[in-house]
Amino acid sequence: MEKAKISASQLFILMILFELGSSLLLPIAMDAKQDAWLAILLGMVFSFVLFLIYHKLYSYYPDILPTKYMQKILGKAIGSVLAFLYIFYFIYDVARVLRDIGEMLLTFAYPDTPLFIANALLILVIIYTVRKGIEVIARSGEIFFIIMYILAITGFILIVCSGLIDFKNLQPVLEKGISPVLNVTFTQILYFPFGEAIVFTMILPYLKNPKKAKITMLCATGLTGINLTITMLINISVLGVGLTARSQFPLLSTVQSIQVADFLERLDVFFMLALVIGGFFKISVLFYAAVIGTANLFKIKSPSQLSYPFGIIILFMSLTISSNFQEHLHEGIGIEMFVLHIPFLVIIPILLFLVAFLKNRKEQRE
Repeated sequence: MEKAKISASQLFILMILFELGSSLLLPIAMDAKQDAWLAILLGMVFSFVLFLIYHKLYSYYPDILPTKYMQKILGKAIGSVLAFLYIFYFIYDVARVLRDIGEMLLTFAYPDTPLFIANALLILVIIYTVRKGIEVIARSGEIFFIIMYILAITGFILIVCSGLIDFKNLQPVLEKGISPVLNVTFTQILYFPFGEAIVFTMILPYLKNPKKAKITMLCATGLTGINLTITMLINISVLGVGLTARSQFPLLSTVQSIQVADFLERLDVFFMLALVIGGFFKISVLFYAAVIGTANLFKIKSPSQLSYPFGIIILFMSLTISSNFQEHLHEGIGIEMFVLHIPFLVIIPILLFLVAFLKNRKEQRE
C-alpha cells in the first residue's frame, strides 16, 4: 500500500465527483420515462444496503486492501483470481468512462478531431495525476468540487431564468404504476452510478479516521442521488421525455437551450467543463484502484511504474470497446449491466460478506 492518508471530507468529495462522473452525461433511467427521477431516488435508497455491506467488509479488515482480504476470506488461490478479476473490471470501467468523455468532447466541441487524440490527451493528464498518489487526487478534488458546484448552481439559476421548465412534462406520475420504476431501479440505477462506488473499498484503508467511513459513504451517496434526481427533473421538464431519451447527452442539450435576455446563450462549452471534471475524477479513482490493486496483488514495490502501461491498455481499449457510440451505450446499459455489474457489485460482495461474517463469528467463539 502507498503510505498516504486522506480525510473524511476528501473521501466525501471524491465519492460525489465519482458518482456524478459520467452519469451526468447519459440519459440514465429513461426506461422509466417521466418517472426516471423517481427510479434514481429509489436506486440511491437501495444502494445504502450495498454500501453497508462494503463497509462491513472494510470493518473486518480495515488495514488491508480488498485484493488482500479476498485471499484471507476465500483462500490464496481463489482470492487471487477474484482480485485479478476485480482489477480487470476497474480497467474495463475506466475504458468505458474514457470513451464517454471522448465522445462528448467530439460531439459538442471538436467534431473534426480523432477520438484517439481526445482520449490520449485526457489519459496522459490522468496518468500524471495517478502517479502522484491518492493524496494529490483528493486535494485536487477539493478544488474542483467547488468549481463544479458553482457551475451547477449557476446553470440551475440560468435555466430557471430562461423560463424553459415545464412541469407538465413530468406528468402523469407513475402512469403505469410502480413496477416499471422498480424494474429500472434494480436492473440499471442500483449499479450505475451508485454500485460502481465499490471501487472506494480500495481507498478506505487510506482514511485517517476509519470510524467516519460509514457516515461519509452514506452522506456522499445521498447528496449524489439528490443531485442526479434534480438534474433528471430539469432535463425532462425542459426537453420532454422523448427528446431526453433520444439525446446522447441530455444535460448538454438542456444547457444549449438556455437563452437569457437575448444575449446570454450558447453556454454548452461553459458547462462541458463541469462534465469533464466529473469524468476526470471518475477515471482517476478507477485507474488508481487498478494500479494499487495490481501492485498489492503481485507485490510490486513501486505502483507508479504501472501507470504508463495501464494507460496505454486503457486508451486502446476505449477505442476498440465498440465500433460506434450507440453500440457503446447498448453494451453499457444492457450487456455490461448483467454480465459485470450484478456479479461484481452485488453477488460477490454479499458472498464475501457472508463468509467473512461466519469466519469472524467463529474466531470470536474461539
